Amino acid sequence: MSKLHIKKGDTVLVNAGEDKGKTGRVLKVLVKKGRAIVEGMNLVSKSTKPNAKNPQGGIVKQEASIHISNLNLVDPKTGKATRVGRKESSDGTLVRYSKKSGEEIK
Repeated sequence: MSKLHIKKGDTVLVNAGEDKGKTGRVLKVLVKKGRAIVEGMNLVSKSTKPNAKNPQGGIVKQEASIHISNLNLVDPKTGKATRVGRKESSDGTLVRYSKKSGEEIK
């Protein structure tokens, strides 16, 4: 399995699907499935029974996962989609960087 270019907390742009062109923050990365859950994207309706959190029950909207290949990281400098590279920093650790601007991604 290859290393993923997206981590929790990253801002990403959706390349394909219903939410194409929108940006959001990654809430969770499902590594084994190669998918990510992005805040406010790919909303699905789920019916729920009444519980302590939701005493009324009914239909609840929640985010579903999106395949990693349909997401691009947003460049911190320009705010546009970019590819991600990895390079060794001065202290010997691998860091992610934007291929578009060359800036390091935190």
